[in-house]
Amino acid sequence: MYLATVIDLYSRKIVGWSMDETMKVSLVNDALKMALISRNPEKGLIWHTDRGSQYASYEHKDLLKRHGIIQSMSRKGNCHDNAVAESFFHTLKTELIHHEIYHTKEQAKRSIFEYIEVFYNRERSHSANNNLSPVEFEEKQKLLQKEIAA
Repeated sequence: MYLATVIDLYSRKIVGWSMDETMKVSLVNDALKMALISRNPEKGLIWHTDRGSQYASYEHKDLLKRHGIIQSMSRKGNCHDNAVAESFFHTLKTELIHHEIYHTKEQAKRSIFEYIEVFYNRERSHSANNNLSPVEFEEKQKLLQKEIAA
């Protein structure tokens, strides 16, 4: 199974994700579409990815263009350019995947859904967020913005 994610760099929230049996353009496009529905970003959003062929495809570039998204790809052979995504996948494997045995694809999908939507986004603390979960961090930031505007 392959998992594609869209991570908000500010809060570390997984705002879009998709799973499939093959790594293809539709996998990453589905994750991005989920994020677009979730966030409805303004034009000029920067979308940073690795150099995988699915991200360089015409179909993917067309999706970005239609939504006014600027593509940024990591440098060849430099995993540090995509460190937040690399860190998420390391965490997912360390905290979940290496501790589970999945007997069916549906079982794996359900487990990863629960990890992302229930645990990772809502409960798991992040040092980049002052040890708040992504959802808690975003809620706190909204309150601070309201206080500043008042």
